[in-house]
Amino acid sequence: MTVHDELGQALRELESTMKASDLWRMERPAPEAFDSTQPFCIDAMSLPQWLRFVFIARLDALVEARAPLPASCDVAPAVEAYLVQEGAKTSQRVMMSKSVERIDQLVTES
Repeated sequence: MTVHDELGQALRELESTMKASDLWRMERPAPEAFDSTQPFCIDAMSLPQWLRFVFIARLDALVEARAPLPASCDVAPAVEAYLVQEGAKTSQRVMMSKSVERIDQLVTES
């Protein structure tokens, strides 16, 4: 199995986890939100919006094209901080964090 295959599976796992945590169903951000230059588009989107419409979408495109992956990825700490701030249940935090940590690892080690 290639890193692209593994990353594709990890992205589907994150999607599934977000759906189970009721963090998937949301409106698509306005087109100008995608022009943000802030980390995680924090000034224009919620973190779940960024995960769904930017992070997962961009990595999916790289997986589909079998394109080179970014040199590094360190999204898990931001996800953990967001979930703590939002008062997410421990089980939800663990599942989301593990999913994103796996993606971080696959991208960074590729």
